[in-house]
Amino acid sequence: MIRGLIALAALFWTPMASAQDAVADFYRGKQVFLRIGSAPGSGYDLAGRIVAPYLSRYIPGNPAIVVQSVPGAGSLILANQLYNTAPKDGTVIGLVSNGMPTAPQLTPDQARFDATKFSWIGSNAPETQIILLSDNAPAKTVEDLFKLETIVGATAPGVAIYDVPAVLNALSGTKFKIVSGYEGTAQIDVATERGELHGQAALGWISAKTRNMADIKSGKLRILAQFGVKQHPDLTDIPLFPTPADEVDRQAFALMVARQDFGRPLLLPPGVPADRIAALRSAYAQAMTNPDLRKEAERAGLEINPVSGEDLDALTRQIVQTSPAAIAKLRAILSQ
Repeated sequence: MIRGLIALAALFWTPMASAQDAVADFYRGKQVFLRIGSAPGSGYDLAGRIVAPYLSRYIPGNPAIVVQSVPGAGSLILANQLYNTAPKDGTVIGLVSNGMPTAPQLTPDQARFDATKFSWIGSNAPETQIILLSDNAPAKTVEDLFKLETIVGATAPGVAIYDVPAVLNALSGTKFKIVSGYEGTAQIDVATERGELHGQAALGWISAKTRNMADIKSGKLRILAQFGVKQHPDLTDIPLFPTPADEVDRQAFALMVARQDFGRPLLLPPGVPADRIAALRSAYAQAMTNPDLRKEAERAGLEINPVSGEDLDALTRQIVQTSPAAIAKLRAILSQ
């Protein structure tokens, strides 16, 4: 009986061990490139650079991970590269803005990819977006945003800091004036400090915690509202932005807010072998539990509440099921 059980266990163990060995053999001695679709100094950049050395420890074969910045068009440049020209063998990983899952629906002329065909690895945490303004901004309350022009900075269409204020203007009647073309949120911070801008209309709270807490505590920057269906535990005194009354408008608004659930996601090009996808997802999940990474993230103000690659896959499939009427309305708004 014992010999039989051992033989049975071997039948299950051998394929798993062989798969692990095959992945290790592939990655051993190689370089894996982690390409970040945001400017150096941004919250996305920080998230990628913190995880990279820990991720290497848990990938079978322990490849060296080289971090590269590929900023531009709110991660669209990187997402298009990953889908169309990047190696599809698991040696290139992307870290893109959370606007990428909705980009094919909202900006199909610029997004040359199908988000459901990426293989999502994971994200450090869902993200709550906030309206963060300078103390010099004329708007002091949420109600003021519907009455007074508020100048906010952005990178490009397809990213929350551009799309959200554009959609709010159309659906809710806010008076944001959007100035785009900035390389990243760090550059928008500088422009705000110089007085060129009043702030940002959909900045990730994690990013704000990382870079802006001193100015928030001093009152130099103020959080007017947050987006989502419930308040972030850190922001219980900050109101939720009101949702539109019309049903189609509500769906359109919900599609915009859905991006928050992606946080700062890592993904692979389509076509990467399944065993390598599984290994990279497992490595990312293990890295997120590493106590040294968690300490480093805490010091940097980076939240760790991981979202699995499987969950990100499911969220992407949900997004493509948004009603055609809501998508058409958003496209019309964002094409103006």
